[in-house]
Amino acid sequence: MKNLRWLVISLIGLATVINYIDRNALAVMWPAVSREIGADKSDYALLVTVFMLAYAFGQSVFGRIFDVIGTRLGFAVSILFWSLSIGLHSVVRSLGILAVLRVTLGVSEAGNWPGAAKANALWFPQKERALAQGIFNAGASLGAIVSAPLVALLFTAFGWRMTFLFIGVLGFLWLVPWLFLYRADPETNPWLTPGERNHILGTAEAQSRKADGYAPGWTEMLRHRQSWAIILSRFFLDPVWWLFVSWLPIYLAETFGFDVQQIGLFAWVPFVGAMAGSLIGGWLSGALIARGKTVNFARKTAITLGCTIMLPPLLLTMHAGSPLYAVLLIAVILFGFQMAINNIQTLPADYFAGGTVGSLAGLGGTAAVAGTLVTTWLVPAMTKASYAPIFALAAALVPASLLCIWLLGGRIAPLSSPNR
Repeated sequence: MKNLRWLVISLIGLATVINYIDRNALAVMWPAVSREIGADKSDYALLVTVFMLAYAFGQSVFGRIFDVIGTRLGFAVSILFWSLSIGLHSVVRSLGILAVLRVTLGVSEAGNWPGAAKANALWFPQKERALAQGIFNAGASLGAIVSAPLVALLFTAFGWRMTFLFIGVLGFLWLVPWLFLYRADPETNPWLTPGERNHILGTAEAQSRKADGYAPGWTEMLRHRQSWAIILSRFFLDPVWWLFVSWLPIYLAETFGFDVQQIGLFAWVPFVGAMAGSLIGGWLSGALIARGKTVNFARKTAITLGCTIMLPPLLLTMHAGSPLYAVLLIAVILFGFQMAINNIQTLPADYFAGGTVGSLAGLGGTAAVAGTLVTTWLVPAMTKASYAPIFALAAALVPASLLCIWLLGGRIAPLSSPNR
């Protein structure tokens, strides 16, 4: 089967679409869900918090799981449990049960990200990884684009309980092509042509070097400042993404008086910008490498450009006076975010060999959630009068993240053991 690597990453991108439909459904339908179970804005912040705590735990746990049981089974376990969790939202009748299901959803959905980083490292040579990561990240944006109108449409036709049940089925459908096509990793996958296998794995000499690559355990991995560059940059930058993923529907409802149907009409717009940023950021990095630039230059250029794009619209959003102006500004913010994060997420594979990639990607995801939890609890306190203060805080986080890459990241290239 020709170009199997692109089909694999496209399937992972599709899983990410489903992932975002599932997680965003509660935010879109919150006005209706909250009325029926007797909850308010503070309860929503609590639900976001328990989801993110579970998500943080799940990132590190699944990072290790993928390194142990492999990509094929790792994705199957992750999507099986998150699909069950979202489907069971349909029977919720109290805030407590909903919180429990947000925990199981958070743990299981977290596996998608270290799994994608692991698959990227296995299936793509270095010059193609940023674009492959961009396709995967575009799935997150596409999921955010389609989730609001899709959920609003299903909600209007069937109500919120049946909507949760319908979207829970999507993950089970995804498992069929995944288990059929992903029989094994590239070394032994029977669907790969010899030419594509050589393209992915390189010459026998390159394969030997890859097999002997530096893949330290957690303790030794954390002795490298490059690991902390990834962890801390995600701690500062990811809260910007989650601010809009978790709070955009609530922001539109409180600032402009939107109902569920109006949220469905507007909330998808910013994620068009995010999807474009994912693909352009991945393309830019790969194009620079193809033109002879170093991986260090290519990755840092894309990350710096993305962060630079984010800052002005973050400040302008503080005083957006119309919903259209607001969502267009947020689209530019998320465009820049995805340009930057797309390349940050390739760094574990740039520094380490495959046995460490999933673990470091998982720790980076855990740090991202830790930063997000701080902003989650600040939102109710800082948005009593308007959302301007929280947008100002988000603007301050962007340069902090960029400094971590430049000051701690060093030269982006494969590392070796300090004992060698």
